[in-house]
Amino acid sequence: MEIKNYKKTLITCYIGFITQAIVANFTPLLFLRFHAEFNIPIAQIALISTVFYIVQILVDVFCAKFVDRIGYRKCVVASQITSAVGLISLAFLPSLLPTRLLGILISVVIYAVGSGLIEVLVSPIVEACPFENKGSVMSLLHSFYCWGVVGVVFVSTLFFSLFGIENWRIMACLWAIVPFINAYNFSICPIERLAEEGKGMTPKELLSKPAFWVFILLMIGAGASEASMAQWASAFVESALGFSKSIGDLIGPCMFAATMGLSRLLYGKFGHKIKLLNFMLGSGALCLICYLMTAISSRPIFGLLGCILCGFSVGIMWPGSISISSARMPMGGTALFALLAMGGDLGASIGPSVIGIFTQNANDNMKAGMLAGIVFPILLIVAICIIKFFIPSSKHDT
Repeated sequence: MEIKNYKKTLITCYIGFITQAIVANFTPLLFLRFHAEFNIPIAQIALISTVFYIVQILVDVFCAKFVDRIGYRKCVVASQITSAVGLISLAFLPSLLPTRLLGILISVVIYAVGSGLIEVLVSPIVEACPFENKGSVMSLLHSFYCWGVVGVVFVSTLFFSLFGIENWRIMACLWAIVPFINAYNFSICPIERLAEEGKGMTPKELLSKPAFWVFILLMIGAGASEASMAQWASAFVESALGFSKSIGDLIGPCMFAATMGLSRLLYGKFGHKIKLLNFMLGSGALCLICYLMTAISSRPIFGLLGCILCGFSVGIMWPGSISISSARMPMGGTALFALLAMGGDLGASIGPSVIGIFTQNANDNMKAGMLAGIVFPILLIVAICIIKFFIPSSKHDT
């Protein structure tokens, strides 16, 4: 009897989340470069993030309907191939098409399909593997996205420092190597299916529950709070605080991702001692303070500190929101997780766009954009309070 090597599956899934970190965070490092090289207005550049997350929302819908028919292996291999093709397209399409922004957006659509498939497929693939201490395994799995962001920012910044930002197309092609290799890994590693299927609530049943809409608001607040700062961190540190491009990338998104990963690791280790709702509420309050620090502080050091600490504050928001929602709707099933992912992606698409619009309307003043962003942690805090006092749980909030 063949002994399956599920450790290979786990490592491949780690790389899968690193791939998602590449496609989600490499392009934002180039926002100001696109603005200068292609003369694209800041508000239009914000469309890059909006399109990215809207495509992920559509992929969530697709996965809910067709993944079981197509098969997990084919879909997850496709996630890596489309990620790689999108990165390569980013290097060439903007220069080949008469409209630079169109070339960028087409590339974004291609690799966003890959990112969306990764988001939906990798977690259940690991969940179906016969590992002990699933909670710890899943927590470590999701932290790899954060460490992937750190690697993307650090390596890209080093490359730009050595060879110049004008060679960003070469870096995009180099990053495409990671998903191309991992496509092969997914084609040969053991992949199982979750045992229970078709036992959860239908989307129609979920939509009829008032509590479900509170959970969607929670996910929108979580997704927007995280993505708004993450997507604009590099540009904010560079333009609003006056740091160089290299320092802006390292201290902005790199430190943001590192503190976000640290938050997830700490809660994964000590979370059994803390009430999740209370931790989420405190994180929401810290996130609000961080946005205010970036927006109104007259000293760059405090704005920088707000950007870095914001990563820690949002670390628990996305996974915590899913845990809170599933604890209160234990029969939600696959439909619940798919719709929660859509809610998070919706928030992640709206948030950066709002920052960009308010920034442009204030004559490219990013502090004004960050001030507008306080609405997202406020939305999260309000949703948590409603859940805490009005929606009972069938489980203890651990």
